[in-house]
Amino acid sequence: HLKALQRLDGGPSSEGRPAGAAAVPGSASASLSPEERRVLERKLKKERKKEARRQLREAGIAAAPSPAIKRSGAALALEYLCSWAQKHEDWRFQKTRQTWLLLHMYDRDQVPDKHFPALLAYLEGLRGRARELTVQKAEALMRELDEAGAGALPPGGTQRARQVLQLLS
Repeated sequence: HLKALQRLDGGPSSEGRPAGAAAVPGSASASLSPEERRVLERKLKKERKKEARRQLREAGIAAAPSPAIKRSGAALALEYLCSWAQKHEDWRFQKTRQTWLLLHMYDRDQVPDKHFPALLAYLEGLRGRARELTVQKAEALMRELDEAGAGALPPGGTQRARQVLQLLS
């Protein structure tokens, strides 16, 4: 296949051609089936792309970031929670999303009030160490509030901590 790939690319003499330009298919590649030809063209394209990235790296130019839009952890966690609340068939447990929710559940900016009832329902199903740690954290926050005063928790955190303790204790 390497020989066929070189024939398709035009071999070592392809240096004079612009990058990305494939050799005009001739009799050398006529023995390839259409599927083999597609596979070889994909491999060739991948090799060209890899070579271009290597040249950019050598020149000190960073490769362009992918155009994919990355959603924030908050958006992903709230989407996870809503999916769970709606009992969609595509919902599946994701530890990172649960961890994010447990870490930010007392912050109204991170977990808006409209999502908190669903989060409480989700917390009912907590088991094992996650449940124990959530109860311990809520108790610690309430103790901190008693000792430090009203500014110890984020706005609304007091009420949320009480609700979590009532639910899980």
